[in-house]
Amino acid sequence: MKNLILTFFLLLGVSSMAQTTITGKVVDDNGEPIPGANVVVIGKAEGAIADFDGNFTLTTQEVPPFKVKVTSIGFSEVVVEVTSNNQNLSVTLNEASTLLDEIVISASRTPERIFESPVSVERFGLREIKNTTAESFYGGLQNLKGVDINTNSLTFQSINTRGFATFANTRFLQLVDGMDNTAPGLNFVLGNLVGMSELDVLSVEILPGASSALYGAGAFNGILFMRSKSPFDFQGLSAYGKTGITSQEVAGDNTYYDVGIRAAHAFSDKFAVKANISLLRGEDWHAANFTDINRPGEDRTNPAFDGLNVYGDEVSTPLNFDALAGLPSGTLGTAVVSRTGYEEGDLANYQAESLKTDFAVHYRPFGDDLELIYNGRIGRGTTIYQGANRYSVDGFTMQQHKLELKNDNFFIRGYIVSENSGNAYDTRFAGINVNRRWKSDQDWFTEYAQTFIGARLGVGSGVLATEEQAHAAARAAADTGRFLPGTSQFESAFNQVINDGDLTTGAKFIDNTKFRHANGNYNLAHLINDWADVQVGGSYREYELNSQGTIFTDIDGPITYDEYGGYAQLQKKFMDDRLKFTASGRYDKNEFFDGFFSPRAGLSATLGERRNHNLRVSVQQGFRNPTTQDLFIGLNVGNAILVGSAPDNLDRDVRNFDLSASGQALTGQSSVQVLGRAAYENAFSLTSVVAGNPTAVNTPLVQPEEITAYELGYRGQIGKFTIDLSGYYNSYDNFISQTQTFVPLYGEAGDGGLSLLALQNGDFEVYQVYTNSPQEITSYGGTVGVDTKIVGFDLGVNYTYTKLEDEEELRAQGIRTNFNSPEHKVKASFGKTDLFKNFGFGVNYRWSDSFFWEASFADGDVPAYTVLDAQINYSVPSIKSIFKAGGSNILNEEYFQAVGSGLIGAIYYVSWTINP
Repeated sequence: MKNLILTFFLLLGVSSMAQTTITGKVVDDNGEPIPGANVVVIGKAEGAIADFDGNFTLTTQEVPPFKVKVTSIGFSEVVVEVTSNNQNLSVTLNEASTLLDEIVISASRTPERIFESPVSVERFGLREIKNTTAESFYGGLQNLKGVDINTNSLTFQSINTRGFATFANTRFLQLVDGMDNTAPGLNFVLGNLVGMSELDVLSVEILPGASSALYGAGAFNGILFMRSKSPFDFQGLSAYGKTGITSQEVAGDNTYYDVGIRAAHAFSDKFAVKANISLLRGEDWHAANFTDINRPGEDRTNPAFDGLNVYGDEVSTPLNFDALAGLPSGTLGTAVVSRTGYEEGDLANYQAESLKTDFAVHYRPFGDDLELIYNGRIGRGTTIYQGANRYSVDGFTMQQHKLELKNDNFFIRGYIVSENSGNAYDTRFAGINVNRRWKSDQDWFTEYAQTFIGARLGVGSGVLATEEQAHAAARAAADTGRFLPGTSQFESAFNQVINDGDLTTGAKFIDNTKFRHANGNYNLAHLINDWADVQVGGSYREYELNSQGTIFTDIDGPITYDEYGGYAQLQKKFMDDRLKFTASGRYDKNEFFDGFFSPRAGLSATLGERRNHNLRVSVQQGFRNPTTQDLFIGLNVGNAILVGSAPDNLDRDVRNFDLSASGQALTGQSSVQVLGRAAYENAFSLTSVVAGNPTAVNTPLVQPEEITAYELGYRGQIGKFTIDLSGYYNSYDNFISQTQTFVPLYGEAGDGGLSLLALQNGDFEVYQVYTNSPQEITSYGGTVGVDTKIVGFDLGVNYTYTKLEDEEELRAQGIRTNFNSPEHKVKASFGKTDLFKNFGFGVNYRWSDSFFWEASFADGDVPAYTVLDAQINYSVPSIKSIFKAGGSNILNEEYFQAVGSGLIGAIYYVSWTINP
């Protein structure tokens, strides 16, 4: 890494060249500014973007005369000749339909038109932010083709592309000004909970599919890039305010507001600063699905009731009433009985909040493109996160601090990302341990059994109760004096539990994990007279896990490990720039695994006399390393104990379990100690136990997952229609998955004797282990989008097809892929930015097919749903303001995207944005 940094600075010394600066303004044929217009030097990967007032500044190494192309969505392109340095241009664009000249950076780490990108890419810029119908720009991303958003909470939306998604989406990477926005301990992005204020967003780009060849192991299923506005280019004070209501049948109508301020100033052509702060508050979506997980359709009269959004009733045991009463077998029978639980609404904090702040200092020592940047971001949020359980995340904080040196040819940056879980707790264990603070499990089940036996035998009354009556009487007796929500006893016990980090008695989880990251990139094109675009780069990351034993097996101190990688890419145009070849390769090494090489090759061809058709084909290999949790988790989530498979983690997870009376008689011990290693080396497979034929299994330790991805696409402009279609085929090897095993508390699995008695006596524990699927997993799909302008109205329609091959067969084999994607999706947009002077509107429609949701919290079917969003906006140029009124899911047809999450209702809002 030191050599890489030194090389960058040596090359910096030869990168200074003469520069040309041009300024200008882009307007429509009515003289109104066109924010977000692209100004690009023809034949070069250099450009600028117009601000809210249509103004732009472009600095290039080209020497006049040369030409620039000016484009914007909905307008015909204009080519202007630049004849001198410091020239000021006035550009007028006429209406048309051209989506393909927008500039993106993410696909090749260098500016290029979407039209020429070697892979699929979606872009969301200033114009789209202004006209989004959703309550936030981030929510508006779900209207892009091929993009899915799973709503976990009002403040936590999880983006994914091409399948394989849960709310803990470890397969998708999000970069905010080049910084990985992944929460270090959780291993996934928390949406925009601690991300970027919409006032500071310049553009968002999304690459669907694998991008490991350039971006490393995290960019496995897709990557999202957020770029912020430079304080040199976007100065002044900006602000917005939104207010409205969230509407849900269970929660009712509740006030929602979102406010933000941005301040930026360039003190000279060398020094500029900016700061942002935004705050969102509202009532979260309440989860109130009380379906019995094991027996759908049953209610609390079922003695073993286990409600989906009811917690504490997971604690259950089989009661043999005959044995307890000393009666002949078959007299009273046996029953599985669960404790009475608490509804999620009694345990969770539904006051959603997101507070985002950031500050940046930009310094250009020579007043040119060489720039030194410090950027600090601090976000704090309150949300509901659904993983293995439902977690109430109260006051979660994440910080990012970055130093970056860059110019048009290189960047080198270093940053640190740290998190603090705040007052976060597990609602399932909150319910379990509030119950236990009132009455122990042993006392509760004893009272239950005694009352049931007495009722069935007519003790004291002389009347023999029915089984149903006896169960009702037993529960009432065992629950006598139970802490009820709203009482001081409940509040006292609840507060003690959520501040206790020991899950045997509490529910709090602690996480102060962080990672340190450094990466750099150099474009060598200017050193070889632009013969080709050649880039080299590398990265290094160190993880520091620190949960004090509440999540990871770090009870004796933080766990550290590292990984590094390097890459190179070549792009070359041929045949009058009609043919573009891209080849790249990256090598990555994680401390625990062998190194991996990720190659990518792509070819695109521009066709037609007007160069308005483009065909592309690409193939690449990628990989993803097991996450920090895959490696080092050590967590009892109630229905299973999760143990990561890092080699030294197997002996770090140490637990003690009490034995049954029968087990004590067999072993002469009252309890036993079990290492996590047993879950991998001394266990029965779950499927064999369920089938009644316990079979010993040795589970291999997890290895990196690999993908080979093929993509074919077409982009074109046919008359007024812009067409973008693509298809892909992905093949996965060593697919990372989890499986459950039964660990006998005595005996050796497969011994045919003692271990089977352990299962029979209930002396076993269920573990979840991390490994790789022996099956090859394949998925495929495609998207097609058509955009046009009809009588001045913008119209767009797109369709996405996503398919996991042999999905039902894999599920039958116990292979959990968490594909979680509808096979068919249709989206449509309709609107007009100038229905009349300064007034516009927009409507978005989304339909999603039904699909099967598979995740550690719960599995089940998600019905098809339809969502309609709409907005109207009015601009007042004299005060640089936009007023908007709109709504998300305006028909308020409630739906859900994951089993166990709250139903998503409607959000209605009005907003005022000043100097966006």
